[in-house]
Amino acid sequence: MASAQIVSGASDADIARWLFSRLAAALASTPGEVAISVPGGSTPFPILECLSAMDLDWARLAVWPGDDRVVEESHPASNVGRIRALLEPVGAKVVALDPTLEPPHFTLVWLGMGGDGHIASLFPNTDPQVDDPQTLRRLTPDPLPPEAPFDRLSLTIPALLDSDEILFVIRGAEKQALFEAATRGENDLPVARLLGAAKGQVTCFT
Repeated sequence: MASAQIVSGASDADIARWLFSRLAAALASTPGEVAISVPGGSTPFPILECLSAMDLDWARLAVWPGDDRVVEESHPASNVGRIRALLEPVGAKVVALDPTLEPPHFTLVWLGMGGDGHIASLFPNTDPQVDDPQTLRRLTPDPLPPEAPFDRLSLTIPALLDSDEILFVIRGAEKQALFEAATRGENDLPVARLLGAAKGQVTCFT
């Protein structure tokens, strides 16, 4: 298990600046395309808005959602639709999840975590495995979240771990306590399985 650095009290702007420093360094040291994965949900978009105003070589960034709802991109529940609307205007390449595509090695994977310990759309009922032979799966959460009652496409744990480092942004004391328990191996939730198999740096902003 990789050790997780927990940074408390970070603002959206603080996290955007941290992301900027990581991405700028990766772009400076890599001649080609740099791939990252970002989450959906309400927490990431204010941070991404701050980041989108910063001076990066956006044309060399490929942005993958870690998961998405199986809906049209024009649907309000579409993660890739929202990411595309925000980051394509500044020049980023936004990649929709598709079973015909093989995810790349990521410079950074940014994840959120649900109150049930799910990451991406790897909910507890889907029993995600650290040795999953597939990099992408279509899954049905159970129970279906009432705010987004759709099947999901999700990168699997091996695809998410194929990254130089992993970032979590977790808001709220209950979620933070659950995450910290997972770092100590005190539960077998999806987040704990990923953390238990992680080899690189893990940073969690709260």
